[in-house]
Amino acid sequence: MMSRPTIQDVAREAGVSPATVDRVLNARLPVRAETAKRVAEAANALGYYAAGLIAQRLDRDTPLLRLGFLLLRGDSRFYRHLAQFISEAAASARDYRISATIEHLADTSPANVADRMRRMGERCQALAVVSVDHPVIAMAVSELKERGVPVFALLSDFAPELRAGYVGVDNRKAGRTAGWLIAHTAREPGKVGILVGSHRFLGHEMREIGLRSYFREHAPDFEVLDSRINLEEPSIAHEATLDLLRRYPDLVGLYVAGGGMEGVIAALREEGRSGLVAICPELTADSHLALTEEIISYVIGTPVPQLPAELIRVMALACLPGGADPPSQTFLPFNLYLPENI
Repeated sequence: MMSRPTIQDVAREAGVSPATVDRVLNARLPVRAETAKRVAEAANALGYYAAGLIAQRLDRDTPLLRLGFLLLRGDSRFYRHLAQFISEAAASARDYRISATIEHLADTSPANVADRMRRMGERCQALAVVSVDHPVIAMAVSELKERGVPVFALLSDFAPELRAGYVGVDNRKAGRTAGWLIAHTAREPGKVGILVGSHRFLGHEMREIGLRSYFREHAPDFEVLDSRINLEEPSIAHEATLDLLRRYPDLVGLYVAGGGMEGVIAALREEGRSGLVAICPELTADSHLALTEEIISYVIGTPVPQLPAELIRVMALACLPGGADPPSQTFLPFNLYLPENI
């Protein structure tokens, strides 16, 4: 008959001393939340008789944070994956317990987004929102701030004077990188097309600014065309891409700075254009396949698996009493994908 696990067994499994296990079990002296969680996981894995009591003590001593995440359309593979990684990051947080409310926006009009923010703010201590920059949004951010609910701009900045912080990539650098890639890998100078979801998305606008500034400074022989707006709709992006391909035989580069890339990829697959340097903004199943088929040349993507943990960290800073103020901007390094490294 196997003996019951002891404190020494739990300590060995958790990589701590028996005295630390005793402190967690009997709530003696402070123990770091991460250490206490390791002890609880070890006790549970070994079937230690007091595992339930340790879990209760951990729940009692670990702050509970109710965080809200308002993302764009649920039919987008990118935002579905982002929601999945947010859920996983919330479940694995070590220094606090996270109750994550994740919702998607079918209607992305500023009035609807602002209304959803206000309603979510009634249930959550802090919000992270993907939104356009608009006075109606700024008003909602201001109201939530007055109620003690900080709002973080996610992926695309908005209301910079009111929101608690921005978390995402440096969109201006992403645009300049797209310019560098086109200028250095196009067969010859020519015209460059750019598609944005909306200039109300500051992230899209900053990517366009970055692209244009690079060509002005370093590759003036290229001509960047007027941007095409696709409203994040693949069907609109599809038609805009077909128009660019048919209207400009000397189109050598195409940068998708916002959503709708599924439509862009479909148009490129239909028409084809040998030598065209096409760049998409995120790595999804569609863009992955397009890279393998060399329909597109590069993807400049958000590090989606890493982003939620950093987002939750800065949101927690804004919620926990006595914590440091969250940074105004948190830039994560973007990922560059091409056919040879996926």
